[in-house]
Amino acid sequence: MLLEAAPDAIVGVGPDGTIALANAQAERLFGYQRDELVGQPIELLVPEQARAVHPGHRRRYLADARPRPMGAGMQLAGRRHDGTQFPAEISLSVVQSDRGPLVVAAVRDVSDRVRAEAKFRGLLEAAPDATVGVGPDGVIALVNAQAERLFGYRRDELVGQTIELLVPDAVRERHPGHRTRYLTDPAHRPMGGGMALAARRRDGTEFPCEISLSAIDTEDGVLVSAAVRDVTERQRAAEAVNRLASIVQSSHDAIMGKTLDGVITSWNPGAERLYGYFAQEIIGRHVGVLYPPDQQAVERDILAQIAAGKRVEQYRTHRVRKDGTSVTVSLNMSPIVDATGQIVGVDTEDGPVVSAAIRDVTDRLELQAERERLKSQAERERLEAQLHQAQRLESLGQLAGGVAHDFNNLLAVMLNYTTFIAEEIDDAHGADPAWQAVRHDIAQVRRAGERATELTHQLLAFGRREVVRPQVLNLNTVVAEVEALLRRTIGEHIQLHTTLPDDLWPVLADPGQLEQVLVNLAVNARDAMPDGGTLSICTANHTLDETTAAAAPDLGTGRYVKLRVADTGTGIPPEVAEHVFEPFFTTKPKGEGSGLGLATVYGIITQAGGHARIASSPGAGTAFTALLPATAEPAAPVAAAPATPAAAHHPGGEAVLIVEDEEALREVARRILSRNGYHVLTAASGTEALKAAEHAGSHLDLLLTDVIMPGMLGKELAAKIRDRYPDIQVLYMSGYAQPVLASQGTLDPGVTLVEKPFSETTLLDRIREVLDTHPS
Repeated sequence: MLLEAAPDAIVGVGPDGTIALANAQAERLFGYQRDELVGQPIELLVPEQARAVHPGHRRRYLADARPRPMGAGMQLAGRRHDGTQFPAEISLSVVQSDRGPLVVAAVRDVSDRVRAEAKFRGLLEAAPDATVGVGPDGVIALVNAQAERLFGYRRDELVGQTIELLVPDAVRERHPGHRTRYLTDPAHRPMGGGMALAARRRDGTEFPCEISLSAIDTEDGVLVSAAVRDVTERQRAAEAVNRLASIVQSSHDAIMGKTLDGVITSWNPGAERLYGYFAQEIIGRHVGVLYPPDQQAVERDILAQIAAGKRVEQYRTHRVRKDGTSVTVSLNMSPIVDATGQIVGVDTEDGPVVSAAIRDVTDRLELQAERERLKSQAERERLEAQLHQAQRLESLGQLAGGVAHDFNNLLAVMLNYTTFIAEEIDDAHGADPAWQAVRHDIAQVRRAGERATELTHQLLAFGRREVVRPQVLNLNTVVAEVEALLRRTIGEHIQLHTTLPDDLWPVLADPGQLEQVLVNLAVNARDAMPDGGTLSICTANHTLDETTAAAAPDLGTGRYVKLRVADTGTGIPPEVAEHVFEPFFTTKPKGEGSGLGLATVYGIITQAGGHARIASSPGAGTAFTALLPATAEPAAPVAAAPATPAAAHHPGGEAVLIVEDEEALREVARRILSRNGYHVLTAASGTEALKAAEHAGSHLDLLLTDVIMPGMLGKELAAKIRDRYPDIQVLYMSGYAQPVLASQGTLDPGVTLVEKPFSETTLLDRIREVLDTHPS
């Protein structure tokens, strides 16, 4: 019983290499019946390329038969009944039986893990920073493409070399000691730790950098992952800021303080340069020492005005330097007053102090220009920060779209094969209760696949890679039609208020996607108001001119429709608010949110040509605002999606060429069409498809092709196929349709697409739609 309940395939092998026993999992894994395995040599399950050497491995193991656990770092594989191979982990142990020693092998299929590792490598290659993995001995074990670009080495020139190859000459000898000390306590060290670091390129040049370190436990021991970022431009920017500060500090502006009686109390370096007096020789003296003889009476009148509470601004006059020369200056003088306007000065032993700023008039224009430059720089930095945020979200969108494409291929295979299995069970066993548990398990797998499909569509919506079907509509109509659903969603403890003006401009958008925006925002608002509150939805016309458009740099001037959704919930801290549109970012407890709600909202709004922003603070609620471009076309009624009838699929009989680079998905499509009466040809690439078309005979009715394939995209293949078969119809299939999309996510004219993952019914419906609408 224990043998049969084991999760791994168990195979017992005698000293002569003959299989003595196998459990049920071994039958499932290798595809043989038990009586087909027992009595056969174990090499039956060994890949052909290793069969010749495998007996020698058996003999060496029996000579020193110690247990060998799984995951020992050996790359192994098994061979199924159908000839396919799979990566495997195998543990070995010896037990004594009445027939002598028996080697027991536990075999585990690690195909999923190998695929996951491949995905990890893909993410590593997409990382924006150079990443270098180093073993405990300092030898480089892995690098990504960005490391090749940053350091100038090819990958094969780095792997196997010591990390000191990338360390500047000045610290190369000391670096092994740094490595040893880090490995004694390999704590995560983030970037920007205040350490002045540098790295060395292949050409010998050095550059300042930030390096984050983290230790990863692997099968081969600890691997130190170093992410390296070139901060040359940042340092240059910092140096420019420091130079600017130095310019300000060395300005010729003179600043001084004096009492209402004219006694000098403070003196800055600018005043030293302007007048020639050092602070220690002028402080305590009367300011009259700086007045020309003919200005004494005028200056006394000005001090009297200041004592009366008046300000003196841009007062141009003459002053006398220490060397007796005269200089023309412009002064700003004012008393120091309290909130009531009472002159209080500064609390010094000399009494109230008057502040005076004196500038050499010849420098005025230059300094005014400097102020304008600083203002322009601040505005430029603000716009650059907004651009950086948009670029970061765009990069995440590209990554999310690529991941969703791969998942859609996998989901299409999983969902269709579970359907095939369910049908075969129903055909073979009917309503047999003994198979009810299996049917339930298959249904659970299918539901999980359908949930994963929803997540991939959210990823595509965030990445603006989702196919949309826009129409001219009134946003108020969408809000009104979804209002009842929103009230049920948020619950009776939350009040919903809508403000919908009658003269709202129409917009061009997908009504279904706008409904998803409203539902996602309502769900977030509900979760932020567990004790109740108010959710407000407002629409309004909004015009952006050159001034107001600066707040949304991704939009131009013109007419927009504003959607504002606000709640009275707990609010969001600023450090969290700047990340809320990023995919998989969530503040909810684990398992209570996918982190794709607001990311999907962002993708939908931006794909429609709009702009999304969020404003919030802890305790003050959250307000989401979207701007959608208005259109001059009149709004049409938002039509409900027509119910798709469950049409009976009569046998087709047409000739279909299927082109799909994913073997499992290609087989799914072939199986669906073949059993529904179509004559099917298959190809794994565009080149293979062209060859198949040349030998297909006189007629092909339909090309069913993937959009994205290595070497040749689906659109290019369709054009070449039509050169030979001008009347052939084309149906594209993809989980990532960007290459066949026109602007704002709509399909190019004349393009028909079936989105992955598709069901048998969906695929057949779309094929009949193409063939029956455009008969050859």
